[in-house]
Amino acid sequence: MRIAVLIPCYNEEGAIAQVVGDFHQALPGATVYVYDNNSKDRTVEVAAHAGVVIRRESRQGKGNVVRRMFADVDADVYVLVDGDATYHAASAPAMIDRLVTESLDMVVGTRLHTQEEGAFRSGHQWGNRMLTGLVAWLFGVQVKDMLSGYRVFSRRFVKTFPALANGFETETELTVHAASLTMPVVEVETPYFARPDGTESKLRTYSDGFRILIAAFRLAKDERPLFVFGVIALLMALISLGLAAPILVTFVETHLVPRLPTAVLAAAIMGVAALSLVAGIILDGVGNGRRESKRLHYLSYGPVEKR
Repeated sequence: MRIAVLIPCYNEEGAIAQVVGDFHQALPGATVYVYDNNSKDRTVEVAAHAGVVIRRESRQGKGNVVRRMFADVDADVYVLVDGDATYHAASAPAMIDRLVTESLDMVVGTRLHTQEEGAFRSGHQWGNRMLTGLVAWLFGVQVKDMLSGYRVFSRRFVKTFPALANGFETETELTVHAASLTMPVVEVETPYFARPDGTESKLRTYSDGFRILIAAFRLAKDERPLFVFGVIALLMALISLGLAAPILVTFVETHLVPRLPTAVLAAAIMGVAALSLVAGIILDGVGNGRRESKRLHYLSYGPVEKR
């Protein structure tokens, strides 16, 4: 099999040599690609000395790099990993073997049971659980670590992935893409380590968390419009009924409408609820057509097979 290890990098001079060396040892037959994203340190020089294919993406953001990698690289199996030396390269062969033997499309290396102090900060753990739980609820999927940057993909996953995100919300898109097409996916526990001394995370906790949250709702609107607009319609209808109930009681008792502006407001809100429900129904039909087209494109690629 042609195996490609894809490493997006931004200012990882202190970690990239270890990452490349570990994956050369774990997957000696794989081609390792380092995609530099405008690093201002010696990342490119160190990676080139370690013996990899160096490529560049000028548009800043992990999502832009992933889009470029998936478009450029041709392989049977893809291993996506961050260049910060926090993931366990030795787990890659087992993840690939499971992808192939079970005809899967994505294997995710979860970070939930790391024992190394400082590897997974409590604030990041809480945010990960919250965002993962939200996506699991919105899309009805069983996922434990949606934001893991360690994944193994089949060719048909990579070549049908739309890659619309620009930043760290790309992991959310990867999860939703698999859920949208009901792809076979598994999560496996892998060790997770603290960053090497002298390196720092590029994740901005609050701003990137907010972007991931917005991305989750945007994807829900695109992939499950009937659910999203149906929930909005239900909330608007409940508000309308809450405003209208006292007026209806008064009307039944006195045959008068003492609060006409409130009655008009309640009627208007109920009208918006009806429009929201209709919009959801229409967009759901459009979304089904899009999913059918994506599914047919996905099926044009065969599953990964050992050669």
